[in-house]
Amino acid sequence: MRSYDPDLTPSWKRSAPVPEIPADRDLVVEEVTTGFCGAVIRCEAGTVTLEDRFGKHRVFPMEPRGFLLEGRVVTLVRPVAAPARPTRTASGSVAVPGARARVARAGRIYVEGRHDAELVERVWGDDLRIEGVVVEYLEGVDDLPSIVAEFGPAPDARLGVLVDHLVPGSKESRIAAQVVSPDVLVVGHPYIDVWEAVKPSSLGIRAWPTVPRGQDWKTGVCRALGWPHDNTGAVWRHILSKVTSYKDLEPELLGRVEELIDFVTAP
Repeated sequence: MRSYDPDLTPSWKRSAPVPEIPADRDLVVEEVTTGFCGAVIRCEAGTVTLEDRFGKHRVFPMEPRGFLLEGRVVTLVRPVAAPARPTRTASGSVAVPGARARVARAGRIYVEGRHDAELVERVWGDDLRIEGVVVEYLEGVDDLPSIVAEFGPAPDARLGVLVDHLVPGSKESRIAAQVVSPDVLVVGHPYIDVWEAVKPSSLGIRAWPTVPRGQDWKTGVCRALGWPHDNTGAVWRHILSKVTSYKDLEPELLGRVEELIDFVTAP
C-alpha cells in the first residue's frame, strides 16, 4: 500500500500561477509572511515600500507570490512608466498638450513649392495650427506681384512670403522688390533649393555638392551623391524623413520662418 505524503507547503507558496499586479502608488496590499498591510508609496530596485494606516513604512522584496490583494495571492511587479510627453514642439516652442487648432486666420504664409511647404509643416506644424496660420505653396515666384494683389493684404489679413535663393542680384530678389506693402513681408534664404536648408550632418553627408550653372540643381545633386536622379520625389521623402526638429535645419531658414509667423500673427 502506497504511503500518503501530504503537501505541507503553505497555500500561498504553491506553484499555481497567480496574477502579476503593477505596484502602482496607493495600491493597498498585504505582505504574506508578516501580515503587514499598507499602501504602496515607492517601488524601486526590486523592492516596494508600504505605508500602513498609522504612517509606518516598511520595505519588502517583490518576490513571486509575496502579497495579498483583496485576499488573493499576487506577484507585485514594477509599474510600466508612462511615456513622457514632449515638452517642446519640433520648432523648439513650448508644447501645449491637448491644444486645439485655432480657426484659420485671414493671413497666410506663401512658400515657393510643395517641398518648402512640407518642410515648414514638418517643423512648425504644431505652432501653425495653434496660431491658426495656413501655409500655401506657389509654383515659383514669377507672378508674385499679381498673386499678392489678388490676395488683397490688409492689417487684419497679413501675408508672409518665403522665397528660395533670395540673394542680391538674383531674379528672385528683383521680383520680391516689386512687392511693396506694409501688410506683406517677403523674406528668403540663400539656398538655390530648400533641400539645402537641411543640414548635411542630418543626412549623413559631408556637404551639399556644388552644381554647375545651367544644370538642374536637384538632378546634379542626386548624381553627385549617388542618389536616384530620376526620382527626386523619393529622394525628397528620404531627406524629409531625416528632419525631426529645428536642429536639423540651417539658421538661415529657421530665422526667416519664425519672422514670417511673428509677422502674420502680430496684433
